[in-house]
Amino acid sequence: MDAPPFASAGEGHVRNGKGFTLIELLIVVVIIGILAAIAIPKYANTKQKAYISMMKSDLRNLATAEESYFADNMYYGALGSLAYRPSAGVTVAIGNVTGKGWSATATHNGAAGKTCAIYVGTVAAPPAPAVNDGEPRCTP
Repeated sequence: MDAPPFASAGEGHVRNGKGFTLIELLIVVVIIGILAAIAIPKYANTKQKAYISMMKSDLRNLATAEESYFADNMYYGALGSLAYRPSAGVTVAIGNVTGKGWSATATHNGAAGKTCAIYVGTVAAPPAPAVNDGEPRCTP
C-alpha cells in the first residue's frame, strides 16, 4: 500500500498542504520591512514640504490682506486689524509696520527650525530669509 501524499516516513503525520511555511512568512515580513524603510523617510520629507508650503501660502494671504487694508485706509495694519486668519498650526508675526511697508514671519509647530518671512515696501531691516520684496522665503 502506498503512503498518502505529504506523509512523513515512519511518523504517521500527514502534512495538510494548506498555509505557509515559516520561511515564506519571514521573507514576506522582511520585504515589508524594506518597503517601510524606504517609504517612511519620504513621507516625513513630504510632510515638511507641506508645512513650508502652508507657511508660504499664509504669508501670501497676509500680503493680500495687507494690500486690501492699505487700499481702504492708506496705511498698513497690524495683525489684529486685518481680515486674516493663518492656517491651523501656523503662527504669523508682523513686525516693522510703517506707512511705506511691513514685514512678517511665519512658523509651523510641525516644522521645527523652519521659518518663512516676507516683506513689502520699505522696511528698516527685512527679516531673514526674505530677500525680495513681496516674495515669501523660507530657511533651508
